Amino acid sequence: MPSDTPQVVLVTGASSGFGALTVRALARAGHTVHAGIRQTTTRNAPAVAELNRHAAEHSVSLHAVELDVTSQESADAAVDRVLAAEGRLDMVVHNAGHMVTGPAEAFTPEQLAQLYDVNVLGAQRVNRAALPHLRARGEGLLVWIGSSSTRGGCPPFLAPYFAAKAAMDALAVSYAAEVIRFGIDTAIVVPGAFTSGTNHFLNAGTPADTERAAAYDERYGALLGGLDKRLAALIPPDVDAAQVAEAVVRLAALPSGTRPLRTHVDPARDGSEVVSAVADRVRAEFFHRVGLDDLLTAGSSL
Repeated sequence: MPSDTPQVVLVTGASSGFGALTVRALARAGHTVHAGIRQTTTRNAPAVAELNRHAAEHSVSLHAVELDVTSQESADAAVDRVLAAEGRLDMVVHNAGHMVTGPAEAFTPEQLAQLYDVNVLGAQRVNRAALPHLRARGEGLLVWIGSSSTRGGCPPFLAPYFAAKAAMDALAVSYAAEVIRFGIDTAIVVPGAFTSGTNHFLNAGTPADTERAAAYDERYGALLGGLDKRLAALIPPDVDAAQVAEAVVRLAALPSGTRPLRTHVDPARDGSEVVSAVADRVRAEFFHRVGLDDLLTAGSSL
């Protein structure tokens, strides 16, 4: 699809944070955007009302669609509704995710499974709903909202979230090679630790095993209580979380086949970009050795 053609986009986890910023930025850029939000008529009804007000005030094509990424049925229904309304789907933004903070030991295995279900399996469900259509059309774009914690200088006490984001990154990299021959681009946007402009830290989950969590307070209590402030101190005061949304808009505007695999938006400069460059270079060299150069995304070939 030419870069100047308005696209039909589905964004997951669009009720707040990066998702809410991204759907608005894409719509203002002229795209038709469907904001995937769960519980649109109950808990997130105010977010839907605000979305509708924004669409009306700015005269943009921005619509809420019920989407719970923990349900395959919901993912299938959301994609079907977009296709019924627009006749096509060009771009999916995997943004849905949840953060938790606390000692890794104090989280139950079930909590880790729930986090993985949202941050990783959610993307898989949406891909299974959307990819048959994108493959049939022979074009499309998958954007994954990752995290610099995957390879950067990640602090402690965010282990379940970091582990899930690392899994999502690995899944995205594998998908990049597996869908490229269908004309489908893959782009991973890698935000750093934005401590304002999103609700990540505000709504972060906590360990279910409070007794084990308390055992860490004597040695780590001050660190745990001030982790967000330590991260915020690394970020310049003029940094805006909307930069992540703007990165997605720029990727949407690039011609098919020219989009980079990774786009880093990391004001804290935690080193993720350096490590990712090495890792992606090693991957490109391996693909070259086994004769799979055509499976590399733009900027990845030797």
